[in-house]
Amino acid sequence: MPRDLVRTKPVEQSIADTHEPQHELKRTLGALDLTVFGVGVIIGTGIFVLTGTAAKNNAGPAVALSFAAAGVVCALAALCYAEFASTVPVAGSAYIFAYSTLGELPAWIIGWDLVLELALGSAVVAVGWSGYVQSLLESGGVTLPHAISGAATGGWSFNLLAALLVALLTGVILIGMHLSAEITRVIVAIKVTVVLVVIVAGLFFIKADNYSPFIPPAKEVAGKSGGQSPLIQVLFGYTPTDFGVMGIFTAAAVVFFAFIGFDVVATAAEETRNPQHDLPRGILGSLLICTVLYMAVALVVTGMQNYTELSSDAPLSDAFKAVGQHAFADIIDVGAVAGLTSVTMILLLGQSRVFFAMSRDGLLPRTFSTVHPRFRTPTRAIVLLGLVVAVLAGLIPLEELSELVNIGTLFAFVVVSVGVVILRHTRPDLPRAFRCPWVPVVPILSVMACLWLMLNLPVATWWRFLVWMVVGFVVYFLYGRGHSRIGLADRARDAGGAPSADSGR
Repeated sequence: MPRDLVRTKPVEQSIADTHEPQHELKRTLGALDLTVFGVGVIIGTGIFVLTGTAAKNNAGPAVALSFAAAGVVCALAALCYAEFASTVPVAGSAYIFAYSTLGELPAWIIGWDLVLELALGSAVVAVGWSGYVQSLLESGGVTLPHAISGAATGGWSFNLLAALLVALLTGVILIGMHLSAEITRVIVAIKVTVVLVVIVAGLFFIKADNYSPFIPPAKEVAGKSGGQSPLIQVLFGYTPTDFGVMGIFTAAAVVFFAFIGFDVVATAAEETRNPQHDLPRGILGSLLICTVLYMAVALVVTGMQNYTELSSDAPLSDAFKAVGQHAFADIIDVGAVAGLTSVTMILLLGQSRVFFAMSRDGLLPRTFSTVHPRFRTPTRAIVLLGLVVAVLAGLIPLEELSELVNIGTLFAFVVVSVGVVILRHTRPDLPRAFRCPWVPVVPILSVMACLWLMLNLPVATWWRFLVWMVVGFVVYFLYGRGHSRIGLADRARDAGGAPSADSGR
């Protein structure tokens, strides 16, 4: 491999870039803000939907243990993220971490991956938000015309509500991180209150018989065929087991995706007042809070209704309806709408910061890293990405593509876990306010756990992921490689000249 493809960006240079006047973000966030951001992006459809799906199909009441197992997997990656974020407190998350350790091409790959992951994630969540809002409207006697409902059947339809949500949240993000944080606090307060209401109110309707057996007997599962086959089945002939002890881990692969998002906290590193101390607290604190809430909700809902009778679409609200508590069901729907609003906004925010970091390094046009003189936000990047996501949310049915979000996130976890070990060896002198414990054991366990979950994803998802990566390689070699600021500086140095301050513009 040519040496320029694995050239790394010194940590000191990454930090120095954050102080360039035209490309400097405003530092307004503290540990509480970051924790709220983490809770805001993690608690979404996962807690309102996946709880019932995984209990009914994979683990029974033991789905609470599945949430614990998934939380442990995320905690392994979160410890690696916490060390990196406190050592290299720069916007870009896994992209900038890879640039500091693995080199430019791997950094481009992970950045390109994150752009897709966060774009599809925000579009999918916006579509889900639209579905909940339309359900609430219909309960009040209001039905949207088919042409603007985004319905998957009955001819062409534009999802106007999803597109409007993305446009509105794009405007909020444009105005600045402070406003985004204030709105997120309010939304998170609403949805955490709803979750606590579910837990406390549900305790009064629990029947002990619903917990028996807590771990249902193992059940043979017929292997899937074609593109829907898990990669592990195609490679090794192994098919995941439902129920029993192994069913707990099968369900963990399902509910893992309810945790996706804590890594977005790291994208706000450059806008944090004391990133060395606050970022680890925000990442680990939000993950701990959400894991406890997920387990509590899982125990309550499987105690209220036998796991075989849980609904797959709206298990929490339907469990309350089953015991005659329709008012609580409406409260849950309101919480779901609030939850999806904050998830969409934080994913949009994270995507714009990754795009901003890649642009500042010259791998994308530098114009997208110029910040607004008043708001101190990368307005051009935000507007471009907001427009793209609004179109995706309005036009394209993304249910199948949403699994790309999962594989993209797991891939980022693997890169960060490997990067921690590399940086420990290449730069042991760097000050680390937070150190991941038991290196390299924890990073290795993180990589193994993530690869296991990736192997359980369908073959079709892997093919889509590889196609997106190929497109990324083409873009890098046609544009990024030739405009890289580090590459331009290296070539200027080799030629005996001094690089321009705006190399790569």
